[in-house]
Amino acid sequence: MTAARPRPAFYALRPGGWRDYVTLLHPPYTLWHLSYVAVGAALAPRMDWTLLGWTTLAFALAMGVGAHALDELRDRPLQTRISPPILAALAAVSISAAAAIGVAVAMSRTLWLLVFVAVGAFLVVAYNLELFGGKFHGGLWFPAAWGAFPVLTAYFASAETLRAAAFAGAGYAFATSWAQRRLSTPVRLVRRRVVSVEGTMQIDDGTTQRLDADALASEPEAALKALVAATVLIAVALLLFRAG
Repeated sequence: MTAARPRPAFYALRPGGWRDYVTLLHPPYTLWHLSYVAVGAALAPRMDWTLLGWTTLAFALAMGVGAHALDELRDRPLQTRISPPILAALAAVSISAAAAIGVAVAMSRTLWLLVFVAVGAFLVVAYNLELFGGKFHGGLWFPAAWGAFPVLTAYFASAETLRAAAFAGAGYAFATSWAQRRLSTPVRLVRRRVVSVEGTMQIDDGTTQRLDADALASEPEAALKALVAATVLIAVALLLFRAG
């Protein structure tokens, strides 16, 4: 029996119109990685809520919009109907705006932040367009760029230095992002590349279960959803602690 082609992601909406723009944002994953910004800011010796707001906005633009627009422009993993010119414009405007925020913050605090701005802009473009033969795509680059980097950037923006707490927080973000990558890779394969799944699976209690793409993806996706919740809740807990 041939299964129907599954959605390209568990959070993907039906293609067309405004739904494509919601899907483009990868909402659970964007929220996941923005939580690392909060973690980095909360670990810093001094909590600056205004600075956290600007830093979060910059990462939301660069990662949430820019990186995902470039990814969709390159090979349509989410199968949206957004035209290439609009995707290119979204990427250019959002990444430029994020860089402008970074430069403005650097001018008001420390010019060393410009290093983070330059590295971030490079990673967004090189990773998602797989430049230089894909040398900066996949492998350890994902947890380093989308996990450790936001923590270190947010911490440095506030503390203007990096201490042990920053590197410990970056290690946490690296590890959880690595787990995300390991879980999501087989899910993406099933949802986006497998044309059909046939047959049944025999369970040791004598029952059978029909195989389809949703069944194959359900367990790792359940783990991913739990990790989204756990990562966001850690960030919320740290922010509430600093607020109190």
